[in-house]
Amino acid sequence: MISSLRQPVVGISGSDLLLRQRHATPIKARSFLPSLSREKGQGSLVSVQKPLHIGASLGVGNFVSVKSDDKRGDLVKCEAYEADRSEVEGASTPSEAAKKVKIGIYFATWWALNVVFNIYNKKVLNAYPYPWLTSTLSLACGSLMMLISWATGIAEAPKTDPEFWKSLFPVAVAHTIGHVAATVSMSKVAVSFTHIIKSGEPAFSVLVSRFLLGESFPVPVYLSLIPIIGGCALAAVTELNFNMIGFMGAMISNLAFVFRNIFSKKGMKGKSVSGMNYYACLSILSLAILTPFAIAVEGPQMWAAGWQTAMSQIGPQFIWWVAAQSVFYHLYNQVSYMSLDQISPLTFSIGNTMKRISVIVSSIIIFHTPVQPINALGAAIAILGTFLYSQVFSIIHFFFNFVMYIIAY
Repeated sequence: MISSLRQPVVGISGSDLLLRQRHATPIKARSFLPSLSREKGQGSLVSVQKPLHIGASLGVGNFVSVKSDDKRGDLVKCEAYEADRSEVEGASTPSEAAKKVKIGIYFATWWALNVVFNIYNKKVLNAYPYPWLTSTLSLACGSLMMLISWATGIAEAPKTDPEFWKSLFPVAVAHTIGHVAATVSMSKVAVSFTHIIKSGEPAFSVLVSRFLLGESFPVPVYLSLIPIIGGCALAAVTELNFNMIGFMGAMISNLAFVFRNIFSKKGMKGKSVSGMNYYACLSILSLAILTPFAIAVEGPQMWAAGWQTAMSQIGPQFIWWVAAQSVFYHLYNQVSYMSLDQISPLTFSIGNTMKRISVIVSSIIIFHTPVQPINALGAAIAILGTFLYSQVFSIIHFFFNFVMYIIAY
């Protein structure tokens, strides 16, 4: 790209470079490259001390044919000027190192917020076992935070239309089911166990895409599901505090989030909404869907009685727990959606796998969760399988390019 405009200094004509041939001949790309060495008895056309900025009118592959008449004319004419080093550096793109640092900050923030949320969420559910209300408060807090941000101008409000909300509705339904199911699971079993089962989400994704959507995958993808399913099964069988409701909640959450991703891909094509605002709109719509169901399943009377019990047992500190789990739930999800704007889906998948490891390890340490060696082995196998699944497509792409390179050369 040209970083600035100047009066042309040097004119390079194609006829000079082609030894002034008069007749029409096929033009080879190498013919346009002037020799920078100073030949004896000739003046140098260009300086080799500074780089050249060449006008965009000379494009590779857009060569014109030579006129066949007797008139001598330039085949190609491009204009260039010598650029200072400062100009070249100013036109360069941000370094790869800066980009990696930015992605690293996103990941570190995402993992830290998720760990804090899971800790406070489990504390709240231990003292206040009402997952439907807890899930509602998480969505309500995030929705309120974003509405205030839009109203005060801290964040730019998204430009939406009825078609946007119509496309978002099935995504919000799946998100609501997945959120409530995961919260129900964590109210019945250890945080580590819930996340071990939730690491099997790639298996649900492949199976749903294969049998419901008719999509096919390479054999290595199916092979990567074996350690995922086997590891989750081993961890479930050896779980000391196994609970069927907690297990089924995590499984339903996996299935719901797979459908959320499918609906999101199909319904949000062509919609120009940032990751932060997209999740904000998703929270608002999910809150509207969840609230009447939470009232029907649990109800204000149960909530009031449970609140009094929790306050008597924990004290005013319980209010901080509820507020913290609600705020951190929104923040970690918001950062994860924002990171999608900066990284590829493959990188996001790897980050999600590493996030689960951090949550599992931290929850075991903080809540002193008893873990048998065979149970830890099952968790490790499941997570390893998830990591392999995230790498399969990049490996296939690498070997495909390698084979094509061998064939070509």
